[in-house]
Amino acid sequence: MTEALRFLRRNPLAAFGAALLAAILLAVLAGPLLAPSPIAIDMAQRLAPPSAEHLLGADFFGRDVLSRVLSGGRATLAIGVGVVALAFVFGTAFGLLSGYLGGWADMAMMRFVDAMLSFPSLVLAIALAAALGPSLTNAMLAVAIALAPQFARLARAQALSISVLPYVEAAIACGSTTRAILWRHVLPNGIGPLLVQASLAVGSAILQTASLGFLGLGAQPPAPEWGADVSASLQYLRETPWAALAPGGAILLTVLAFNLIGDALGDWFNPRRRTQES
Repeated sequence: MTEALRFLRRNPLAAFGAALLAAILLAVLAGPLLAPSPIAIDMAQRLAPPSAEHLLGADFFGRDVLSRVLSGGRATLAIGVGVVALAFVFGTAFGLLSGYLGGWADMAMMRFVDAMLSFPSLVLAIALAAALGPSLTNAMLAVAIALAPQFARLARAQALSISVLPYVEAAIACGSTTRAILWRHVLPNGIGPLLVQASLAVGSAILQTASLGFLGLGAQPPAPEWGADVSASLQYLRETPWAALAPGGAILLTVLAFNLIGDALGDWFNPRRRTQES
């Protein structure tokens, strides 16, 4: 804990990212106490500007924008973490097994990964979401599938470099099973870069989920979701810019926080960088 605090003091951007993410989490968790219902319609307040009653104004249906941003933030953060967790588990398991087995198995498994990586992840997510049907669950599944190949490729590289080390060869000579070697030796010693990738992937998952919501392939009305709210308010941008800029700004700040934390984790897991900064 003390070492982590020293690291944050030496890295102001990392400290800023952690503080920003903590503030976002605190705001979205306290959302029900700070703002009214995000789906309550009040046509008398339609497109109302920011005021004491509606701090960020109201949208076309008179719904409180702040409420929708905070409520949508809870869903978006949960989706981002859940999507990356799915992609991490399946992508890492696939990549570790491929790199450790080698030979024809590695070749066949990596050609499948290469085929998926040949598509931009957002394009692949859009295609999968359109094929599965518009819903938040399908959007999460589509983004997880689109992100998993990145973890598979990185995990394979870690497995290739670690599986030839002496302690792994000693475990093989002692009769350890493939599962035990991957779980006890390869994964713990290659987890650093994968965690860095995961922290950066959360921002990417939030962007892709918001993009699917913007296109109508994610959360469906009246559920609050940042991408869908930007899309719904875009046609009133001249009259009520706050209705679109508030969820858009929330996306920007959240992705920025995760990217700064990801960069900091990269330095944390780099022994040479940590030694230079000590």
